[in-house]
Amino acid sequence: MEITPERTVGSIVAEDYRAAAVMDRYRIEYCCHGGRSLQESCERLKLDPRQLMDEIRAALAAMPAGVDDAGTWPLDQLADHVETVHHRYVEERGPILKNNLAKLCEEHGEAHPELFTIQDEFSTCLGAMAMHMKKEELLLFPFVRKLAKGARTGEPIKAARFGSVENPVKAMMEDHNDEGARFRRMRAVSDNFTVPADGSPLYTTTFNMLKEFEHDLHRHIHLENNIMFPRAIEMEKHVTYVPQ
Repeated sequence: MEITPERTVGSIVAEDYRAAAVMDRYRIEYCCHGGRSLQESCERLKLDPRQLMDEIRAALAAMPAGVDDAGTWPLDQLADHVETVHHRYVEERGPILKNNLAKLCEEHGEAHPELFTIQDEFSTCLGAMAMHMKKEELLLFPFVRKLAKGARTGEPIKAARFGSVENPVKAMMEDHNDEGARFRRMRAVSDNFTVPADGSPLYTTTFNMLKEFEHDLHRHIHLENNIMFPRAIEMEKHVTYVPQ
């Protein structure tokens, strides 16, 4: 892979997801802000871009290439993966985390009022994500699958009621930005989900779960923002629509 300061961080991770491990280490936002160049991202965080590029190259050389190369998957397979893996993760893990946070607020909220902020932010996140995922599952993803089939077979497809695929894509990306900002706020009030000295085992478990949830969210958003959405927009240019 060619890695230059001018390349966007999203395109680097889209080409080889193993680079995400280095991006995560420095909290470089390759999902919600994948359109930023590596140079700009480093300037924002006061990092040396040459060092970052060297670390990414070293990571790629050290880690074996996996089969999870989502950039090569058919677009309908990618939509299925996001829905069955990441959407189900939010639905299954979210209520457990919400319940844990309620218990934490009850047990530790007086000494650590920031827990109430985290509870409010996460509760809002779950509500917003539920609506977001339904819109994808009922509107966007079915059309993405039609695009993939039309591109594969050459058969005309019926136009969507929302017009160009760029319209729902724009709305979904705005939602992604909102959730990325929400987790940044949660990290800010908790010193990056650091368990305080008087924290209980539940405190540790819940904060570890929040970190895991955020990591899955980053992967989820990356697959859509940096791979699925750009490919769908490009694919739409080459399909034929059924005459109205």
